[in-house]
Amino acid sequence: MKARHLFAAAATAAALAGSALVAMPASASDRVRQQEARQLRESGKILSIEDILGRARGAQPGQIVEVELEREDGRYVYEVKVIDDSDRVHKLELDAGSGELLRRKTR
Repeated sequence: MKARHLFAAAATAAALAGSALVAMPASASDRVRQQEARQLRESGKILSIEDILGRARGAQPGQIVEVELEREDGRYVYEVKVIDDSDRVHKLELDAGSGELLRRKTR
């Protein structure tokens, strides 16, 4: 079962440098707290948001409109939504530890 964990720290918005960050609602018990996300980053278990955004932009040019940190099957995954110049939405899932592109959906 997929458990969603949202990562939306104030520092993240600054790192987006002009991109919009839209937080999807999640129950309080599903949220990755800022402290937990910071600890994961500092311990090297997940990549920085800057690194993930760079990888997402490399995989799909466009405007980043949403970033989520989720826990799926025991591992952390960044979900990044990008809108391209043709107004198509691309949902990219990247392994939070390695940055590997796991899945891509376009609608």
